[in-house]
Amino acid sequence: MRRRIARHHASERFEEVIAAGLELPDVEVATKYDGTPVLRLHGCFLAGLATHPSAEPDTLVVRCEPDARAWLLEDAGDTYYTTDYYRRLPLVLARLQRLDRDAVRDLLAVSWRLTASKSSRRSPGKARVPASQRVGGRAPR
Repeated sequence: MRRRIARHHASERFEEVIAAGLELPDVEVATKYDGTPVLRLHGCFLAGLATHPSAEPDTLVVRCEPDARAWLLEDAGDTYYTTDYYRRLPLVLARLQRLDRDAVRDLLAVSWRLTASKSSRRSPGKARVPASQRVGGRAPR
């Protein structure tokens, strides 16, 4: 059975996110299984466009600690939000149209620190299969 893969094109605003992300050390642009561009650090998710149907269009999703997410939601609920799907994950959703360049850089810097600590905990002997070589989102066996 062939899986239908949706193709997403990065918005102009997400292109700005990519540019800001590439200013951070060791960040690379990759493509998810559905064709959506994401930023990765040492193979770990850093930021991307939210593609789950529960998210609003043109939404950035970034790694975020739960306490920081709660503060963002309370302080700027018109910019930051979450959905039932994303709530269980250490992520926050942000409406790209409401973010200025400084806010994007701050979000990416926080996500970079969290992702760097996650990627450093990976066992050194475990090889990561590049996204371009994965089949259906999984590494080939």
